[in-house]
Amino acid sequence: MLYLSQTGARRAATMTQGRFMRDSGCLFTCLPECHFVPKTKNMGPSLTCSSTSHYRCFSTSAAHRNSSSSPHQKSPSYSYVIVGAGSAGCVLANRLTEDAHESVLLLEAGPKDMLLGSLRLSWKIHMPAALTYNLCDEKYNWYYHTLPQAHMDNRVMYWPRGRVWGGSSSLNAMVYIRGHAEDYNRWQREGAEGWDYEHCLPYFRKAQCHELGENRYRGGSGPLHVSRGKTNHPLHKAFIEAGQQAGYPFTDDMNGYQQEGLGWMDMTINKGKRWSAASAYLRPVLGRPNLKTEVRCLTTKILFDGNRAVGVEYIQKGQKKRVFADKEVILSGGAINSPQLLMLSGVGNADDLKQLSIPVVQHLPGVGSNLQDHLELYIQQQCTQPITLYKAQKPFHMVKIGLEWLTLFTGYGATAHLESGGFIRSRPHVTHPDIQFHFLPSQVIDHGRVASKDRGISGVHVGPMRSASVGWMKLKSTNPLDHPNLQPNYLSTDIDVWEFRECVKLSREIFAQKAFDLFRGPEVQPGPQVQTDADIDAFVRRKADSAYHPSCTCKMGSPSDPMAVVDSNTRVLGLEQLRVVDASIMPSIISGNLNAPTIMMAEKAADIIRGRPPLVDPGVPVYRPPTLETQR
Repeated sequence: MLYLSQTGARRAATMTQGRFMRDSGCLFTCLPECHFVPKTKNMGPSLTCSSTSHYRCFSTSAAHRNSSSSPHQKSPSYSYVIVGAGSAGCVLANRLTEDAHESVLLLEAGPKDMLLGSLRLSWKIHMPAALTYNLCDEKYNWYYHTLPQAHMDNRVMYWPRGRVWGGSSSLNAMVYIRGHAEDYNRWQREGAEGWDYEHCLPYFRKAQCHELGENRYRGGSGPLHVSRGKTNHPLHKAFIEAGQQAGYPFTDDMNGYQQEGLGWMDMTINKGKRWSAASAYLRPVLGRPNLKTEVRCLTTKILFDGNRAVGVEYIQKGQKKRVFADKEVILSGGAINSPQLLMLSGVGNADDLKQLSIPVVQHLPGVGSNLQDHLELYIQQQCTQPITLYKAQKPFHMVKIGLEWLTLFTGYGATAHLESGGFIRSRPHVTHPDIQFHFLPSQVIDHGRVASKDRGISGVHVGPMRSASVGWMKLKSTNPLDHPNLQPNYLSTDIDVWEFRECVKLSREIFAQKAFDLFRGPEVQPGPQVQTDADIDAFVRRKADSAYHPSCTCKMGSPSDPMAVVDSNTRVLGLEQLRVVDASIMPSIISGNLNAPTIMMAEKAADIIRGRPPLVDPGVPVYRPPTLETQR
């Protein structure tokens, strides 16, 4: 995403097959056109799970036995062991330690999100405009890549995922989008009992502290600060006005009563600083005596006593350690790490596990299945006025912007610049929006790895929200350090191809409105030569990329659903004292970005775990289009 980072020198990502190039005096890595991109560098020694090292049988007193790797120390135990300090894990660590008699251990594979406790020393995370530094770097990033995509010219797709306190909320573009009410009503129909909109909205509100104040849809006193953009950039205003000229409504809150339309984006930015889940939920409670955190530790397996989870094993500084949970083990590693850990521990499709000689603890074929993601692309045009972010990306201006942010937390460094956007319906008879826009007064090339050479380009990031293409992930080996095979099956259905075609056509229609007359130059991408449906389809195959929203790989559902992994209380089916709480348990992907829904889910799950009655807002009104006979 932004935009100020990649024009400055950065540490080149290691262990790629790319070539180093110089651009504007800046060193960066250009990934090659080939279809194999190696994974991130190892975090430690190679590890292999075998039948002899796969722990299943522990007596009731196992938590108090000496660890074989630490013969002179007893393995510690806690009420809850949470694996993953991302968007969900930080919420759970906060809420579960509100009960002083409960103890929590929070394990994170990556480091803390602040160097020496200083926000300024960790500016690459906390300065909103610097987001591509870490988005395209391995330091805080799992740096995943998919298998070659057959329907996208055999391209290998890049999937950054957070490996740091805050998880992907410390790497993302800080866009706060909840999705549509009908997404959650659909979850209820898909078997996630009690996860309809009336039961989810109160937890969005509980989490949120919106700078515009509280109402029936917005929260005003939660830990997650949400704000609107402060730049008032003329191109953002032009985009919103052009949408109205094209026949789409203005929405004053796309997270409130009416998602449909174009308007101003909400962002997880507080007083000019990224407000991640770690900022909102974790750091404020580090002083609690019943919360323990460990960083740079890779959890390698769940420990079972029969069908009961009793703890986990992890590697830290090359040493194998075990820790035990008196009540529950909770996986919050995200849509890739949580199913990977389940499979490494013997929970998954029995046939796949047996092929890797992993003893089967529980046959759950849904683990790793149902993989869903958002695929998006940029429609870009020249801007005839010198008002894009191009100038801000030059070294002198970057230093000036950086100094202002470091001293005052204001200016162009205090925003991710995705300040406008919205949702529309792709065609008549679609009940709620299925296309999302993010507008940006700048150009993005190759995930921000390549600096723009053009003085004035702006564009809109657009994509379908409910693709029919569904994929899977599977273990590559029994080595926990090996990234799993990721197969999203992008563009594998005709309807997905058609919807992307509409994304391009509808974006062009908005750019053609009168509001852009003062700024409109030639189209840069796809370009004026791309006109026929076949041309547009080829452009989409060549240029669309992941929006970094993998989800649904441990789907929540009814126990009668053979592909469900957790029940509506987030408990892993067929097992005891084991839950999954993160984006992997979404039954289906929502219409929008995933950070806000993941935090909501963790807030709701915390009440479930603590045995509290669910919050509910019965009869909350939601906008419906006056007619479905037209698309707008």
